[in-house]
Amino acid sequence: MLKVHSRCDLACDHCYVYEHADQSWRGKPVTMAVETMAQVAARIGEHARSQGLDRVHAVLHGGEPLLCGPERLSALIRALESGLPGDCELDLHIHTNGVLLDRRFCELFRAHGVKVGISLDGDRAANDRHRRYRDGRSSFDKVARAIELLRTGYPDLYSGLLCTIDIRNDPIAVYDALVSHDPPAIDLLLPHATWDDPPFRAGETDYADWLATIFDKWLADGRPVPVRTFDSIISTSQGGPALTESLGLEPSDLLVVETDGTFEQADSIKIAFDGAPETGTDVFRHSIDQVAEHEGVAARRRGRDGVSATCRACPVLESCGGGLFAHRYRAGSGFDNPSVFCADLKELIEHVQRRISVPRHIVPHAALRSIAAGQGTVEALTILQRGQRSIRRALITAVRDQAGPSPEWDLLRRVEPAIVDDVFSHPYNRVWAVGRLRHPDRRDDGRLAALACVAAARAGMSAALRVPVRDGAVFLPTVGRYEVPDAVETTVEIRSGEVTVERATAVRRVRFLDVGGHPLLVEDLDPLRDRHRRPVAGRLTDEQAGHWQVMFDAAWDLIATRCPEYVPTLTVALSTVVPVEGEPMGSSVRDAFGSVGVALPPDPETLCLLLLGETQRMKLGGVLDMLQLFDDRTSTASADTERLLFDSYARLAITDFRRRRPGGQTITEAATDVDVILASGSLTRLGREFVEEMRGTLDAWSA
Repeated sequence: MLKVHSRCDLACDHCYVYEHADQSWRGKPVTMAVETMAQVAARIGEHARSQGLDRVHAVLHGGEPLLCGPERLSALIRALESGLPGDCELDLHIHTNGVLLDRRFCELFRAHGVKVGISLDGDRAANDRHRRYRDGRSSFDKVARAIELLRTGYPDLYSGLLCTIDIRNDPIAVYDALVSHDPPAIDLLLPHATWDDPPFRAGETDYADWLATIFDKWLADGRPVPVRTFDSIISTSQGGPALTESLGLEPSDLLVVETDGTFEQADSIKIAFDGAPETGTDVFRHSIDQVAEHEGVAARRRGRDGVSATCRACPVLESCGGGLFAHRYRAGSGFDNPSVFCADLKELIEHVQRRISVPRHIVPHAALRSIAAGQGTVEALTILQRGQRSIRRALITAVRDQAGPSPEWDLLRRVEPAIVDDVFSHPYNRVWAVGRLRHPDRRDDGRLAALACVAAARAGMSAALRVPVRDGAVFLPTVGRYEVPDAVETTVEIRSGEVTVERATAVRRVRFLDVGGHPLLVEDLDPLRDRHRRPVAGRLTDEQAGHWQVMFDAAWDLIATRCPEYVPTLTVALSTVVPVEGEPMGSSVRDAFGSVGVALPPDPETLCLLLLGETQRMKLGGVLDMLQLFDDRTSTASADTERLLFDSYARLAITDFRRRRPGGQTITEAATDVDVILASGSLTRLGREFVEEMRGTLDAWSA
């Protein structure tokens, strides 16, 4: 943020620069010198090269930056552009009150690709409450004229509106007024306040109530314009990144340069005390890398560790992030407090989450860390299992909604929901549902009718249902395959839980292995099991099934002896194994959580490695189904990084197993891959925490 002018033509009584504790503006030059801007550009270029940056975001700010005039502003912009390295893109914005904006400025901004954001607090009544000239005159008409100029004449420059909240204004009138200007985006900002200088309010959650009123209308209107506060809450509630400095745990990357070239922290901190944003550094004597080490700057990059103990225990921390740093200040404890708007933020976030139906399967931070560190706790894996059940249930329900009423759904409605949910949990039901939703025109394969029959049988009911025959057979998941030759469909009859299939000539029941007292389904019948990287094997003979039992017993005993902490989580996560053909290998399928494919190796130790590695891949897939570890805003290179993360996470368990045998194993390869992932730039904050936890495990083993 570059302060190109330190004075303003308005006298807004809620301004953090002039109306709060810090009054350092009085001693600053009125405008930034062109030479100072050139030195700023040199420092940015130096920083971009040292950090490998290919893009820099800069905002021309004040005071009121347009007071520089077009000529001076043009010279400053040219000085900034000319000093940056050629391979570093400049994303340049200006933030203005708009009263001086005219075509001269707009032509200048178009020539240099400068995006324009304007402050407007809503309709005339709302805007006039604070945004006036010193003599009390309204600024509304001039601001509205400036917005109209951008909207109609320079839409390519129009970046959005910034509105400071006053709960005495009508929220719907404010919202309607802002939306009427067709902004590309809206920022709704809480008024600046601290615990020592609290905001105006009548009740504990006045600001949440005010914002929730707008949110409900915005949602009902179909979210016609991005609203960063709301979009950020939605994003972080679903595991994505924060979209605003005032919310979430994303590390702050904001630095301010004053008109005299001094580096400061975020200037909102001016509300805390006189001198609060100072760093003691400037563009002439210090690099940006040096400023980044300043305690005040570093404090805002610590994520969860940078908020108060109260905040760390809060269930909405991922979305709230402790609120805006400046709003946490209290004399005596500094910024080690929740936001002065704490109750409002919690109420608003929970309101948004209720309205958008955020899945209730929240992954607690401790659970995620345990998974990232290696095996994960039983509680953490149980959370992933519950999430997968919800995903399968939602997908199968979507198939129902797509297909319409049917006899199988009528039967399922008569079965206890817990039994239906358990039947739906077979791993390959998700594969089926995804396929049906992608290709709704394909003929019915009978899977849903088969599931209804299995559910009725488990419930001990009596019923009969016509089921399509495919490839000469009817497959009932977790029950078996019934051979019905030369038929298009058949009747499956359930009497007191017993299943009979009309005209069936042979029945092949599913097999289970007893692995450490844990039943493991050997899925060698399901027609949907062919999603693995190798061809699936056919039906096992009794002799082959006996050999599988011996091998799994030996592998399980070896895991229990060498890595006993993996046994409970394997028991929770792994329900199904699919025999595949070819050289010894393992295979997991993203849409079949709970199942791994295995080509049986000649020795139990190799089987251990296959089971551990593929279960790791399965677990990571479950995490990615619930949380956003990769940033959608990054390039397609993130797909390569995701593949590397799956490989590295599988290798984490394999390395753990191998390092415990005589002679151990080096962790160099695993550590190198993790470092590549961390350097990719494609992770969200949550993703970076996950991979850093993996790195911490490797470092501990190395030590």
